[in-house]
Amino acid sequence: MKHRIAILMSLTFATCIVLPVSLFAQVPGSSDDQSWQVLAAAHARNLSHVKWSPVADTLPNRQGGFFKKGQEYTGVPYSSVRSEGRYIGFDIALRTFLAAVENPQSVLYTENLTGKVPNAAAYYGSVCSAYTSYALGCGFPVVSRRYGPETNQGIVLVEPQTAQGAQVGDVIYTPHATETSGSHVEMITAVVRDKEGRVISVRVEESRPPTTSITDRSAAKFDAHLATKNKQLFRITHLDTWRGDNRAEPLRFPNFQLDATAPTINRALLLDLGDWVPYIRGNPVKFNVMDRDGRGLKTLVIRRGHEVVEKIKLDTPGVHERRYEVCGDYTARVIHADGTESQACEFAVCDLMLRLPGDSISLGKEWKVEFGSENIDVIAVYLWNSDDSYGRHALFLTPEERQAGSLTIPAELLKKPGNLQVWLIGEHKLGRLKFRKDIPLVR
Repeated sequence: MKHRIAILMSLTFATCIVLPVSLFAQVPGSSDDQSWQVLAAAHARNLSHVKWSPVADTLPNRQGGFFKKGQEYTGVPYSSVRSEGRYIGFDIALRTFLAAVENPQSVLYTENLTGKVPNAAAYYGSVCSAYTSYALGCGFPVVSRRYGPETNQGIVLVEPQTAQGAQVGDVIYTPHATETSGSHVEMITAVVRDKEGRVISVRVEESRPPTTSITDRSAAKFDAHLATKNKQLFRITHLDTWRGDNRAEPLRFPNFQLDATAPTINRALLLDLGDWVPYIRGNPVKFNVMDRDGRGLKTLVIRRGHEVVEKIKLDTPGVHERRYEVCGDYTARVIHADGTESQACEFAVCDLMLRLPGDSISLGKEWKVEFGSENIDVIAVYLWNSDDSYGRHALFLTPEERQAGSLTIPAELLKKPGNLQVWLIGEHKLGRLKFRKDIPLVR
């Protein structure tokens, strides 16, 4: 059965008014219709304009050190979380990040990916590719070196390569200097013209350390910016052609309407992963009972569906750790001293199973991935060749493959030997989970 393949890339996006996500389905994607460009800028604004303040001094900053406790920041933090952490927008909703920020015992403050994952710091974050792919309505991030007309259809080089040729929705690509170095993408989110129609300023938004960045440049300064580091100005002429099968619409994430809605954060308790979040079966779930409004504490009640799993007597605020071996959708509530219930923390316990063939994969031969899941839908298998900067592929599963619990990898898909990361990606209504195995890819 034919499966859907998306090559991951790296981009960056920006700002606008919040519009209904249903507009995407109405957009033909032609170069004459600016609707999808406006909507993409609105999506990007979900991540680039959000404001938050750390409640502890231990949230790692990709620029080095830590974000300052009590200081307000704009835009989500930069962190290449890959399979170890979770991308904001793709793996978790924005509200989960905002909940984790309010919990001094959350993974944002207790976990540090610096030195463990390249280009990473905080457990939740974004990068230029994730940020721009989110705004473009992609199902998964797309890596930057797969960007441009040489590797994709529906995109062209803009002429002239100046501010006078710029339009909202255009992207600025900075190519990699060497085979192993990184690349970068920014997005144009506003263009201001004078009465004669000449461009006088251009707004560019991007994800870079420490958080997303918004820069308004005069036409002259924009031209100077574009002239550095071999930058190229690209225009997506047909969105659906450019995205191919890598579209958010059939998936639960990104969830633009949810991300555009300000959440009500639980003030009685929060989880180590925040709130509204899935856990892998058997992993610790840490409940931080805080009682921030001083309403008094009596009991922590944990339910799976409507069934009470446990009642924990409370005397003082503090952390309670549990592990759950039964998959399902859970809630946790504090019963206050006066008998009233707090807002519920929502979480799910899920499982992913992945089986690879033997001890290695032979280059040029097809092979099979087998998988299973519980309380979560498997949506894709993602392949990442650590020794091939172009060898990154997201394979979306057909209903038949999902039912069979297996996927055949085409013989011609992977081009070079190396260490192959195989990620199984599952999606629950509360977020995505990834399960990873590594295997040598040999000639």
